[in-house]
Amino acid sequence: MSAGTTTSTVTDTSGELAIGIDVGGTNTDAVALSGTGEVVSWTKQPTTRDVTGGIRAALAEVLDQLGDDRGLVTRVMLGTTHATNAIVNRRDLGRVVVIRLGSPAATSLPPLAGWPRELRDVVLAGSILAGGGHLVDGYPIAPLDRDLIRRELDALAGTFDAVAVCGIFSPSFPEQELEVEALVQDHVGVDIPVSLSHEIGALGLLERENATVLNASLYAVARDVTNALTTVVAEERLDATTYFAQNDGTLMAVEYAARYPVLTIGSGPANSIRGAAFLSGADNAIIIDVGGTTSDLGVLVDRFPRESTLPREVGGVRTNFRMPDILSVGLGGGTIVDTATGVPRHDSVGYRLTEEALLFGGTTPTLTDAASLQFGIADRELPPLDRVTRQALEHALGVAHERTESAVERMSLGRTGLPLVVVGGGGFLVPDAVLGASEVLRPARGNVANAVGAAIALAGGRSDQLCDFADRAAAIEEAGRSAIEKAIQAGADPRSVEIVDVLETPVSYATRPTLKVSVKAAGPLARIGTATRQRI
Repeated sequence: MSAGTTTSTVTDTSGELAIGIDVGGTNTDAVALSGTGEVVSWTKQPTTRDVTGGIRAALAEVLDQLGDDRGLVTRVMLGTTHATNAIVNRRDLGRVVVIRLGSPAATSLPPLAGWPRELRDVVLAGSILAGGGHLVDGYPIAPLDRDLIRRELDALAGTFDAVAVCGIFSPSFPEQELEVEALVQDHVGVDIPVSLSHEIGALGLLERENATVLNASLYAVARDVTNALTTVVAEERLDATTYFAQNDGTLMAVEYAARYPVLTIGSGPANSIRGAAFLSGADNAIIIDVGGTTSDLGVLVDRFPRESTLPREVGGVRTNFRMPDILSVGLGGGTIVDTATGVPRHDSVGYRLTEEALLFGGTTPTLTDAASLQFGIADRELPPLDRVTRQALEHALGVAHERTESAVERMSLGRTGLPLVVVGGGGFLVPDAVLGASEVLRPARGNVANAVGAAIALAGGRSDQLCDFADRAAAIEEAGRSAIEKAIQAGADPRSVEIVDVLETPVSYATRPTLKVSVKAAGPLARIGTATRQRI
């Protein structure tokens, strides 16, 4: 539980080593993983206010433990909350012009209509409703109005940092969006980045548009964090390729992350789920990752995170890009206990745990103190407690257990017999028996499962297609080719990438039987060792 926890167990460093780093609200975790899938060294460092400092400290510590074997490190992977924090805190976001292709059919609601006002005021530089878009069968709604787009861009000149383009049914018919991208770059210059909705979200127009605008607003944030990672790696003089974790438990190259920063949102929970699967050996399970601020629950399906089927809110904005199905509960090691009621509050001391908790000489009662009171969790003792505080801590731990069981029941969706895999630095808050779970598993190194998940992740890509039912096989084949191409762009080894998921969904209200086909491809990174490739 002390700040800067480290462990080195270097026993087999033959071949390449991969380093996974995950930035959490309390700790920044890092692990070095061998080609045989062994955690050879790890560390937990306090997350710093600038985030980069925590990354630098975690990477330096793991490399120090490796000693002369640091030269075997060929890959560094990062899961980060930079994008999420920027949206939630409404800071460092770029000004975006939104170009919607769908007039006159899609003019009743303006772009960003459902956004929180303060976020919309920060992000929206202007909107252009232009003729274009397609019907579900690919028939054009209206000709693409190029002249209108040029005139409106001229009127907004100098007021925007990026452009977001969204056309009706563009995931299946992307040609107009690609044409507008070329038009914008030709008209205002290639220095203005352009986000295309067919590359980011699913079919729903407004949610896909929201995700595309968020992506465009995050380009400066993405530039800063990618530069930070590459700078830290360069400072350590590593000859290593850098990657970023994305929402579905796979990786993307730095250049890919710079173009699609919105895909890093949700990477932390996805890393934890993948890491828990790797460490526990479970193929199907409920995962609970208990940190300093929250407990995040997800479901492991065939060793990958179960994805949400509903639109997800990010900073109050509804989006429809792929996200893991996560339930976050306000329970963590730093959760503050209300001594008047004996109930865990919804706020946490976060990364200040080792300064403010009673166990570490502070004055704030936390769930870490409650757990220490009951069974001891650290190499130290609580100070003398008055009767009220002691009773409050005992009661709060019981309430925390009840909330955990309720969350497990919600995530199981009525399915019994699944084990509960406990990971994260606050895993001591989960009891050894939980209703709704067949057993409780606590894998070794589970306290850094999120960093392990980053280190073992595959590179992935996804593609969606609309098709007539009779053309189903051809659509799956075409979507598969596109998904494989995207996985390779994200860094996958072209020789080993494969289709890992195919989802077919009937489309309502179409004039003839229509399917939406979604294909996911994944593969080991181009420089990954063969032993790791077989293990994953």
